[in-house]
Amino acid sequence: MLQIDSWKRVLIWLTVVVGMVLALPNGFYTRVETHNDAVKALEDGGAAPGLEDQVALWPSWLPSGLVNLGLDLRGGAHLLAEVKVEDVYKARIKSMWPEIRDMLREERATIGTIRLQPSAEDMLKIKISKAEQVQEAAGLVRGLSRPVVSLTGAGASDIEVSVDGDQVVVQLSEAEKVATDDRTVRQALEIIRNRIDEVGTREPTIQRQGAKRILIQVPGIGSAGELKRIIGTTAQLTFQPVVTRTTDETTRVGAGEELLPDRNDKDVFYVLESAPVVTGEDLVDAQPSFDQNGLPAVTFRFDPSGARRFGDYTAENIGNPFAIVLDGKVVSAPTIQSHIPGGSGIITGRFTLEESTELAVLLRAGALPAGLTFEEERTIGPELGADSIEAGKIACIVAFVGVLIFMFLSYGTFGLFANIALIVNVGLIFGLLSLIGATLTLPGIAGIVLTIGMAVDANVLVFERIREELKTAKGPARAIDLGYEKALSAIIDANITTFITAVILYAVGSGPVRGFSITLGIGILTSVFTAIFVTRLIVVMWFERRRPKTLEV
Repeated sequence: MLQIDSWKRVLIWLTVVVGMVLALPNGFYTRVETHNDAVKALEDGGAAPGLEDQVALWPSWLPSGLVNLGLDLRGGAHLLAEVKVEDVYKARIKSMWPEIRDMLREERATIGTIRLQPSAEDMLKIKISKAEQVQEAAGLVRGLSRPVVSLTGAGASDIEVSVDGDQVVVQLSEAEKVATDDRTVRQALEIIRNRIDEVGTREPTIQRQGAKRILIQVPGIGSAGELKRIIGTTAQLTFQPVVTRTTDETTRVGAGEELLPDRNDKDVFYVLESAPVVTGEDLVDAQPSFDQNGLPAVTFRFDPSGARRFGDYTAENIGNPFAIVLDGKVVSAPTIQSHIPGGSGIITGRFTLEESTELAVLLRAGALPAGLTFEEERTIGPELGADSIEAGKIACIVAFVGVLIFMFLSYGTFGLFANIALIVNVGLIFGLLSLIGATLTLPGIAGIVLTIGMAVDANVLVFERIREELKTAKGPARAIDLGYEKALSAIIDANITTFITAVILYAVGSGPVRGFSITLGIGILTSVFTAIFVTRLIVVMWFERRRPKTLEV
């Protein structure tokens, strides 16, 4: 019979109330956003005047989650960057030389002396004085190889060692290059996310596109140039032994050495050993501070492994200069005065306060493993976003009003019930979007407009089925009961196929496509809930109150 248990009624109305309360903050968007920013500032230790007043703009006992506005609605910056993975090949090969050199020197009695020869940047060529022992030397180097850490390169070695006359040639294997590409892009993705999060930007979109590209969209930021400044600095920090200091930029360097300029004095250059003792990857913390003269500087601290290497090197090289290199320029080259065992130190180099703060942020977020090439950049002004919001708002209102009028004219009182469920449906969509912290884009608005049109489909199926049952001379209660029962399978089937489409769009799509699929998928779930449960409950409550002898559907 036409009845719903009391506990089910309570559960349905409780779900509706919770959804509407979660959606409520979006009706006071600017006020709640100001409140949230002030709360975060206080949690971070902010003490600016007026923060308490801003917090009071919204009651703390109410939800304060908002549907975040995407790039096309808020305005901001869009970048498409390609990771230069070839940089990593060069760094990997360069870092192998000290280990290979030390190992071959121990076998000097067998293979003779060794000398690093000029070669391409992604390979090592090592000349063996006893040419007849070159195969023996190659075998020793092969012993340093390691398995490739990836599913596709299982069983392969990370280096390829070959012989060319009296030279041993070392380079990365193809399997290792493929694995390195994947690791490098993943690492760059995470570091870019860390850097953007450090500056406190709201709801950025940072995702991989293809094999080597990264899409970066940050709403609310001033320009693409500002975004590039945040993420475009590689901030690769190394500590390298100094061979000599010179003022001649044409100074020839030997194999395993490089000539780098001084960061502050364009006329000074340093010849350094290419292989660093420690790198920025060994850092666990970096903070802006001041040196003993009161000038801006950056203090740093290494992890245990980096601290041990740093301490061992300073103990063995007291009196020798030691270069601190940032992005290919020597920041400073102090002389080691004593053993530094703690793994901490300070970087000075005539920084401004802003530069030292920015450098600390970059070092703390991590060094990009490779450089970035920006292939596409756009700045979207907030005015365009405001226009998009206004256009989306008009589209939603027109669709909403049109559906409400159509349903009332077509089904009378029952159409009015469907309209109430439709209003609840839209509230539930925004409540769920706020709950999961989703970002609403212009395609997302299109998904909501489409959902408004589709939301009444289930009610149309039910109402038409009730009409059919009334024609067979069944009573009103039985007609309503059979109408919902027999239309249920059609409602489920129709919505499942659309929901599967939304899931596929989310899985294989990106950016705007995902925004559309999220609102469409959530809209389908709320539409089924309101059609099967909310509308039915309203009809049952109306029928229990009126007890009509006939129905006008």
